[in-house]
Amino acid sequence: MNDDNAWEPELVPLPGSEKSSADIIAPATRALEPDREIEATVVLRRRHPAVDPPERLDSAQFAERMGADPRDVELATSTLTGIGLRVIATDQRSRRIRVAGTPETMSRAFGVHLQAVTSRALDGSKVDHRNRAGTLMVPVALDGVVIAVLGLDDRPQAKTEFRIAEARSVAVSYTPLDLAQIYRFPPQYDGSGQTIAIIELGGGFAQSELDTYFGGLGITGPTVTAVGVDGATNVPGGDPNGADGEVLLDIEVAGALSPGAGIVVYFAPNTDDGFVDAVSDAIHAAVTPTSISISWGQNEDAWTEQARTALDEAFIDAATLGVTVTVAAGDNGSSDGAADGRDHADFPASSPHVLACGGTTLRATGSDVRSETVWNNGSGGGATGGGVSSVFDLPDWQATAGVPKSSRGSGGRGVPDVSAVADPTTGYEVLVNGERKIFGGTSAVAPLWAALIARLAQASGERLGLMHPTLYGTGTATAAREGFRDITLGNNGGFAAKAGWDACTGLGVPEGTGLLTLFT
Repeated sequence: MNDDNAWEPELVPLPGSEKSSADIIAPATRALEPDREIEATVVLRRRHPAVDPPERLDSAQFAERMGADPRDVELATSTLTGIGLRVIATDQRSRRIRVAGTPETMSRAFGVHLQAVTSRALDGSKVDHRNRAGTLMVPVALDGVVIAVLGLDDRPQAKTEFRIAEARSVAVSYTPLDLAQIYRFPPQYDGSGQTIAIIELGGGFAQSELDTYFGGLGITGPTVTAVGVDGATNVPGGDPNGADGEVLLDIEVAGALSPGAGIVVYFAPNTDDGFVDAVSDAIHAAVTPTSISISWGQNEDAWTEQARTALDEAFIDAATLGVTVTVAAGDNGSSDGAADGRDHADFPASSPHVLACGGTTLRATGSDVRSETVWNNGSGGGATGGGVSSVFDLPDWQATAGVPKSSRGSGGRGVPDVSAVADPTTGYEVLVNGERKIFGGTSAVAPLWAALIARLAQASGERLGLMHPTLYGTGTATAAREGFRDITLGNNGGFAAKAGWDACTGLGVPEGTGLLTLFT
């Protein structure tokens, strides 16, 4: 609708949308153009509230019970177009409406003041972006109908969770095939018939490089497909120490460990709407994935409540449809890189609807493990993330795990759930932009577990979904769980390893054949 015919709506605050301004260095080199459209994602409430833990539904049941009410979609569409916004796409299943409008129209619809600024990104580099501060508004007709408006502020939302080892510091390294033997992946399965989705917020891959890598391992790699989200595309050949490194690490680890699976890589902008849209597109794809691997995250406090909620709601969708989401727990120890002297959990790993993946230091010869401890290389060297969520409550399936109190003094979701090698000095042998390097970080653990889950799903004949109740069982806090080798030595700063679950390595590292027995 033309802005000239738009009406001025009565607005009310959108709960959870409060956002602090970026630390502005200067105005951006290019101001916002008044006639250039901005895109945003509007997330609607569910038709019926989700239950906890999520119940398993088929596709038809999901659309009827968990998607948006068609009347809400119609109301939101007519209201937003009446204000002057243009609706690009609607997805009733994932409850999203993609809208576009000029800065003035966005201001009229959501009570927001946007400015083009230069600030510091999460990695310390300078970045130009749209900035907002304060609380968003929504038209009164949509009060309670809209739960999030994402993408108006497009500063980078998350960072990669990998580290590259200096050659002189490497003690030992492994190919993914070595780790399949060490962690006893069931060799009779290769993920055939399964789909692994990988979420990337930048970077790219070249098929020729993947062919070289898998050929060097003596295997035929999986079919890898790239999907663009919100205008992002597969753009390889950039910085091997940046997003390209993440992309290739994820694909090479998952692809080598489940070469029979299909891999679909979703490329999205590194923004809150890009993250939510990529995950939602993967979950609700024509072919439902078996597992989704995410190696990007950030301190829980660095998210708005509405963005955390929208992403966690997407993970509830995944669990309901039987999809298991594996997420890196972070590479900055129990502080998660925060400078306030407190322990913090990383999100989205802290969502109770994902499998949070921590990291170890592994020394093995062949399949003989000499030692495996919590990954902690000290200040500047990286350490596994882990801790207790300050925003998500303790799930029922963690009730007997011995999770300590959170920094807010109450019971919270404990992170991580599982682990595997992540120390770059005992890391993964990968090929990135023509260079053979040793990578580490919990970034590598998420695709490792996603690949193992694809093998287990192949064996069991069905997707595994929210595995946590089965993995945790009903044992005591200090009891080892079936399918795991417990890690009992080391710490990540604020938390120490112990018998049973701990906030460093979770339940431990996989014993794949034991997990096969557990799920079949």
